[in-house]
Amino acid sequence: MALAPRLEFRQSQQLVMTPQLQQAIKLLQLSNLELSEYVAEQLEQNPFLERDETPVDGPAERRGEKSADAETPAATSGDVDQADAKEARESLDVEYDDIDPNSSGSDAAYGDYRPNDWASASSGRSLDSDDQEFGATLKKEISLADHLTEQLQVATRDPMQLFIGAYIIDMIDEAGYLREDLPAIAERLGAELADVENTHAMITAFDPSGVGARDLKECLKLQLIDANRFDPSMQAFVENIELLAKGDLKGLMKATNADEEDVRDMIAEVRGLTPKPGYAYGGGVVQAIAPDVFVTKSQDGGWKVELNSETLPRILVNQRYYAEISSVNGADDKDKTYIAEQFANANWLAKSLHQRAQTILKVASEIVRQQDAFLAYGVKHLRPLNLKIVADAIEMHESTISRVTSNKYIATPRGLFELKYFFTASIASSSGGEAHSAEAVRHRIREMIEAETKDTVLSDDKIVEILRSEGVDIARRTVAKYRETLNIPSSVQRRRAMLQTAI
Repeated sequence: MALAPRLEFRQSQQLVMTPQLQQAIKLLQLSNLELSEYVAEQLEQNPFLERDETPVDGPAERRGEKSADAETPAATSGDVDQADAKEARESLDVEYDDIDPNSSGSDAAYGDYRPNDWASASSGRSLDSDDQEFGATLKKEISLADHLTEQLQVATRDPMQLFIGAYIIDMIDEAGYLREDLPAIAERLGAELADVENTHAMITAFDPSGVGARDLKECLKLQLIDANRFDPSMQAFVENIELLAKGDLKGLMKATNADEEDVRDMIAEVRGLTPKPGYAYGGGVVQAIAPDVFVTKSQDGGWKVELNSETLPRILVNQRYYAEISSVNGADDKDKTYIAEQFANANWLAKSLHQRAQTILKVASEIVRQQDAFLAYGVKHLRPLNLKIVADAIEMHESTISRVTSNKYIATPRGLFELKYFFTASIASSSGGEAHSAEAVRHRIREMIEAETKDTVLSDDKIVEILRSEGVDIARRTVAKYRETLNIPSSVQRRRAMLQTAI
C-alpha cells in the first residue's frame, strides 16, 4: 500500500480557560501579602483604579459588609445570597470560563467594591510572569516554619499529632523558641497534656538542633543530647549556666564537681553551640500572620464567621474619569483600545476581589459548620473531613477548595489555624452511619487501655470487638498501628509490667 499525504478533520472538546479566568484562579490562591503587592502594581499601571481610603471602623457587620453564621446543626451563609455564590462559582471554578472582563459591575459614578480579605505571611510575586524582576525565579529561602512542617509530615501520619504539631510550630518564634506553656496549649486545643508533650518532644528532635526549646537551658540541653555530650557534669553545667554569665569559674567547678581544665573545656563546648537556632532559616525575620477569617460565638449558641477587613486591599473603579476621557474627540484607535482595555481590566479586578472574598467566606463557614465539635470540645472531637465533602456542600470544585484552604488562616477561640488543618482522616462506621475521625478512635483506644487492670488487659482483638460494638469499623492491624503511634506497648508487655508492679 502506497503512502501519500492527506488532510483529515477531527472534532474534539477541551477546556479552554480565558486569561481572565486564569488570573482569577491565581488571585484565589495568593496570600494577602502577595495580593496586596499585585493590587499595588495594578494601581500604578491602571489609570481607572484608585485605592479606597475610606476608614475601616469596627466589625464587618457594622459597615454593611459580608459575614456568615455557622449554626449547629445546620449552617447558613448569612448575607451571602445565591447570586453572590453563583457568581463566585462561575468566576473561580475551573469548570467555568465565562468571566466578563467588560462588566462594569456598578451603575454608580465609582464602581464601589470593598472586598473583605485577610493577611498572612508570605513573599510577594507578580502574576505577570513575563514582567518579573531579576532574581524573581531564584529559589525561595525556606522559612523555619516550612522547614519544621516538612519534617513533621515525614515524622508522623497521625492526624492528631499533625494538628497539634502544626499549632506548636506556629507558636515557635523566629529564634526557634516555643513561648507558650504546654499545659496552655493542651487546654486551648482541648487535647490531653500527654499528647501535647509527646508531640513537642518529637518536634524538639527536628533540625535545627535545639528548636522548640522553651528557654536557653533547654535549647543547650537539646543540642548537647544531639551531640551525645549531655553527661552528668555537662547537665550540672547547663543547669548553672547563669554562673558562666557572671564569670564565676569556681562556682561552676563546685556545681559540676570538675577541675578547672574540665570546666574550661565545657565552657568552650557550650560557647560553640547555637543559642538561637531558628535564625538559620528565613534570615531571622518572620512576618506576623493575620487571620483571613474570625470565628466567634454567636448569641444563639452557634458560630459567627466573618472576614478580616483590616488588611484587605480595597479599590474603586473611577467610571467618571473613564466617561470623560472616552468622550474626548480626536483620539486614535490605539488610544481608544488602550482605554477600553484598562477600564475592562479595572472592573474585572474589582469584581474578582469581591468574588474571591466571598469564596473564602463560604468555604470557611462550611469548615466551621463541619468542625463545630472541635471548636466546642477540642481536638479529639475533630470530624473526618476532606475536600470533596466541603466542595459538594457548597457546590464548588475540589480544586477551588484546595486553593482557598492553602495559606489562609482562621482565628478561633482555640487559636489561629491554617484552614487545611481541619481536613482529617476518617474510619468508616460499622452501622453505615457517619464516619469516625481517626483522632477520636485513637483517643478511645487510649481511654480503654488506661482503664485496664491486671485482670482486664485488653488484646488488640478485644479492642476491635469493643470498637465494633460501638459502631467503629476497624481492622486489628489498624488498632495495632494506632496503639504504636500512641507509644502504648502490646497487651503482653502491659500485663507483664502490671504483674511486676504488683510484686
